[in-house]
Amino acid sequence: MHKQPLFTARTAGYHVYRIPGITVTPGGTVIATTEARPGGGGDWDFNDVVMRRSVDGGVSWDDQQLIVRSADYGEGPASNFCPIPDPTAGCVHALFCHNYERVFYTRSTDDGATWSAPVEITAAAHAYRAEYPWRVIATGPGHGIRTRTGRLIVPLWMSDGSGTEFGAGKLGHRPSHVGGLYSDDAGVTWHAADIVARHEQVIPYRSGTAMVINPNETLALELSDGRILFNMRTESATHKRLVSVSADGATGWSQPSFDDELLDPVCMASIIRLDDRGGALFVNPDNLEHTMTPWNSKNCDRKRLSAKLTTDDCATWSRNRIIEEGPAGYSDLAMLTDGTILCLYECGQVTRMYDDKCCMLARFDRAWVEGR
Repeated sequence: MHKQPLFTARTAGYHVYRIPGITVTPGGTVIATTEARPGGGGDWDFNDVVMRRSVDGGVSWDDQQLIVRSADYGEGPASNFCPIPDPTAGCVHALFCHNYERVFYTRSTDDGATWSAPVEITAAAHAYRAEYPWRVIATGPGHGIRTRTGRLIVPLWMSDGSGTEFGAGKLGHRPSHVGGLYSDDAGVTWHAADIVARHEQVIPYRSGTAMVINPNETLALELSDGRILFNMRTESATHKRLVSVSADGATGWSQPSFDDELLDPVCMASIIRLDDRGGALFVNPDNLEHTMTPWNSKNCDRKRLSAKLTTDDCATWSRNRIIEEGPAGYSDLAMLTDGTILCLYECGQVTRMYDDKCCMLARFDRAWVEGR
């Protein structure tokens, strides 16, 4: 286990760095991204997207670069940069949002050194309005996936904006539904998947039922048999992660169910496939305590960031290792060709929860997770 901070709060003119993303390009370069937030560091600030690159497996890093300037797109933040490495096309695709109402596509063919002029693909998500009148939409966050068939998949969440949690003049992120965008032509065109989970959807749970509340930030994973699993954050009373499976990552989603082995403190998580035999790693703050937030808050503490291992396609979780005992929140995962796992995560506190000291990079291997 080795750790190093990559993006540090109160530097380069930004208040805080949040919402980490990490991927390994087909050429082996590691790309780490985050939202650079000015002002008070809130979701609706004029947030930019910045990047650092490493050509030696995450040991040393280039200087920070600005890759999405929010002001170039008008009023509102740039957010949720979701990379997808594509070895067949020899590039990295990426989706991101602006002002929680527009979605853009870009790609890099030179290991992240430069990115193509972003193309707006919001029209692909308009198909959802026949079922749900969204006014707020966001990709990921975290990385998307490319399946063995070549399909690119990025989960998204959407809201009708009626929530009042951000105060007057700002659309709420609640209530929310989960869907996804996919492309079968290497990012040229994008389409809306079926809705995966809905706010106030009632599902079987244990000996009775439970209600799904505000499903939102979602991770995609290709299982060993090619099916696609979505692992979702919710604000449900169960405080367990919500999952659904589709044969193609777009249609025929199974009825969502709660995974009793994965706690959900109401925080974004991360997941990555480790092998083709059902091995995968899941990372999130593994606790349901309320020592860092008021007792009446829906969010539990963001601390005790833990890595859990499955060897049977997420049916059970056999190992658990703590990456960061103290304050830690959002995370994203990538893996090098030699099996080294990279976890970029929000770490520490400057003044309070959500005011993170840095985005920290942890480097470790499967043997560390297994305790060997």
